[in-house]
Amino acid sequence: VQLQASGGGLVQAGGSLRLSCAASGRTFSRYAMGWFRQAPGKEREFVGAISWSGISTRFADSVKGRFTISRDNAKNTVYLQMNSLKPEDTAVYYCAANSESSAYSVAWNYWGQGTQVTVSS
Repeated sequence: VQLQASGGGLVQAGGSLRLSCAASGRTFSRYAMGWFRQAPGKEREFVGAISWSGISTRFADSVKGRFTISRDNAKNTVYLQMNSLKPEDTAVYYCAANSESSAYSVAWNYWGQGTQVTVSS
């Protein structure tokens, strides 16, 4: 599976952005999809994930209630909707695919290239 993340940019605090992650391959619907982020000087951290069916989602406490994840298996795309953005959300955001969901980045087999999100105060 090859992943291509897009949709990052510069936004003011309190604003919204929607990231997209387009996947190649016919097996996209079999994979759980995750989002991670990495700020300068920090380790990559879990943001959220969605099951292969789209029924189940999970989020880090830091984004719970502000971020949502959805997927369109017909379009091989997963989305990260980010609302009420804060300066501490500034990071490079990565999408990932794996047969099972996990909060640990090392568990994910496939990664996109990352897209920069910058939230100004």
